[in-house]
Amino acid sequence: MFTIEHEFDATVITLVDEGDDPKDYLQEDVTIEVFEDCVTTAQLDTQTETVMTVTYSHAQLRELAAALNLPEGVYRLSPGKKT
Repeated sequence: MFTIEHEFDATVITLVDEGDDPKDYLQEDVTIEVFEDCVTTAQLDTQTETVMTVTYSHAQLRELAAALNLPEGVYRLSPGKKT
């Protein structure tokens, strides 16, 4: 399950781990915030009780999206290429 909310300066997507099997160990929710200049992902680390945040440039996010559909190797996206 996921939610999408539009705020003043960001679009916020929350991914909720529902699991396929009641025996699955569920992960904490992941929050993705899309800003004009970057994208952040955040998730609670239950061992330290702190929120861990990773910040991506939009170029890094495009490369990540492309990488999900490619075999093992080294790649460079063409400048201006949108995925």
